[in-house]
Amino acid sequence: MLNISGLSEGIVLDHIQAGKSLDIYYHLGLDKLECQVAIIKNARSSKMGRKDIIKIEGPLDSINLEVLGYIDHNITVNIIQNNKIVEKKTLKLPKKITNVIQCKNPRCITSIEQELPHIFYLADKNSETYRCMYCEEKYGK
Repeated sequence: MLNISGLSEGIVLDHIQAGKSLDIYYHLGLDKLECQVAIIKNARSSKMGRKDIIKIEGPLDSINLEVLGYIDHNITVNIIQNNKIVEKKTLKLPKKITNVIQCKNPRCITSIEQELPHIFYLADKNSETYRCMYCEEKYGK
């Protein structure tokens, strides 16, 4: 069995859908951080069958929880201090996301004005549908 050592201080992203950890790694910009990051793919899980786990050394302020909530709001965020879980954060779908997804509408102002931020708002929580703030273009998962 594979053994990855524990963290004395950091964050553990648990219950990631199997195969999604690299998407999260790049969306959160973990490739640009100087800290240690461990990605565990296809770990056994009694709850999910298979899951991915990401362990990040260092403080929580480097992680954008809204991006994480958009990608998968079922992920568990465990805050580790002094080798113990001190807090578990649950995620929810953010009401607004900026520069995470891009509008595909060729007539949208973001296609012409390249420096404008791509802002989407949560239009329907049940279907997890977001719409472009500028042109109302629908973006579903």
